[in-house]
Amino acid sequence: MSTFTVHNPATLEPIAEVPDLGVSEAVAAVDAAHAAFPGWAATAPRQRSVVLRTAFDLMLRDKDKLAALISQENGKSLADAHAEVAYAAEFFRWFSEEAVRSSGDYTESPAGGTRTIVRHKPVGVAALVTPWNFPAAMATRKIGPALAAGCTAVLKPAEETPLTALAIGELLLEAGLPEGALGIVTTTQAPAVVAAWLEDARVRKISFTGSTGVGRALLRQAADRVVNASMELGGNAPFVVADDADLDAAVAGAMIAKFRNGGQACTAANRFYVHTAVAEEFTARLGAEIEKLVVGDAADGAAIGPLISARQLAGAQARLDEAIAAGARVAAQAQVPELPGHFLPPTLLTGVAPDATVVTEELFAPIAPIVTWDDDEELVRLVNSSEYGLAAYVFSGDLKRAITLSEQIDAGMVGVNRGLVSDPAAPFGGVKQSGLGREGAREGLLAFQETQYLSVDWS
Repeated sequence: MSTFTVHNPATLEPIAEVPDLGVSEAVAAVDAAHAAFPGWAATAPRQRSVVLRTAFDLMLRDKDKLAALISQENGKSLADAHAEVAYAAEFFRWFSEEAVRSSGDYTESPAGGTRTIVRHKPVGVAALVTPWNFPAAMATRKIGPALAAGCTAVLKPAEETPLTALAIGELLLEAGLPEGALGIVTTTQAPAVVAAWLEDARVRKISFTGSTGVGRALLRQAADRVVNASMELGGNAPFVVADDADLDAAVAGAMIAKFRNGGQACTAANRFYVHTAVAEEFTARLGAEIEKLVVGDAADGAAIGPLISARQLAGAQARLDEAIAAGARVAAQAQVPELPGHFLPPTLLTGVAPDATVVTEELFAPIAPIVTWDDDEELVRLVNSSEYGLAAYVFSGDLKRAITLSEQIDAGMVGVNRGLVSDPAAPFGGVKQSGLGREGAREGLLAFQETQYLSVDWS
């Protein structure tokens, strides 16, 4: 069997060899999931709940080991990795609770003579495709609701970070998940593997997290067989600082929203809109915090790790260079030591045009461009000019104003006076080109279920 090498993006050293599986193995995983589906779907919700709750406990038991693994293959700081493990585990706990609360309905027909019974049943075998930036959380956010709903699944983790997914798969087996109920296909042949799944009549669901471009391609493929699709795609989150904002809170929120995982998050603050009345002070305060950031290898205690790949680094550096060439000024920058990995210094830019590429395109890098504004109406126009609508952040000392602005923003999620929006108990997802459907909350379970109603004669 052929293999591929997983590298540490901070040191460029090899970590492990994993199987490079192809179409035949991907189909075999569907064979196993299809065979396991009737039994798992018929398993009592309470028992499915127990498996997921046990998996939650096992993830907490192994939290240090999992965090170290994430840091190694992804490059993020150990603090970020520990936070991800805790967040990822929560999806197993949340959906262990939702597994026993699959809602239905029983009503009398308005015309009389019949009763209507509404129930939810698992959609079938689900294909799950996850990215490299949160290798644990993006997996559990899909695996948890799929298994809770009674689906079996096949998972393709990103080739950059397959080790975390494999570790979670082992924990699920230890928790009592039947063999075959979750197949993990590690591969460098992602397009062929996922295409094979979408062409397979036994696969009835695709849940994808990744770029908007790839999401569009998968939706076209899914349309051929009318496959149930959930898409969590790109983002370009605005971070709004009003003239009446608490700047201490705004700076603290900005550091989380922008620099968590080195800016490599679809919810990351991508463009900063700061009122002219507070722009100078906010820039100075945020710049001072950025210059304190320690960049380097997570193993050495760094707060900011590398970008995931040489290609990602080259793209981010090109956008940074383009912005500076167009007149943007580097207001603050952290220091980067001489290391072999894919490092980019966290950078704060001022004097940025609203239509600059560094503002209009998703960065996935520790670059913070500031655009100033004066009028709320102008602000909303600038914020909503993007084709993306995943997350946004609004800071204002007037809660009514903050919520009024938030309600006008085209985004699926808005952090009001806080720099974090992710929560397993809340519906995660976006509007416009940022995706279809929601993950987490009750909506996350419904995404893996079909609604059926029975019309019962009552004459």
